[in-house]
Amino acid sequence: MGFGSLWHWLIVLIIVLVLFGRGRVSEIMGDFGKGINSFKKGMAEGEDVKPQPPAGQIPPPAGTRQATLNGETVVESNDKPA
Repeated sequence: MGFGSLWHWLIVLIIVLVLFGRGRVSEIMGDFGKGINSFKKGMAEGEDVKPQPPAGQIPPPAGTRQATLNGETVVESNDKPA
């Protein structure tokens, strides 16, 4: 009698039905199905969301240019000094 035999699984099924009852097993399977559907909806909604920039990086204001020179960041502005 191997682990994957038909008789093994029939005995396990009978024990589960005796312990939990038919109604309880169907409730558990229903809840399991609802959880899978909810997970699929969450995954589908997650694909539509545009990626946000990392929280630590704030984009420079409009009218400025940013460049890296010798490992240092240089910001140039088009605004004229007052």
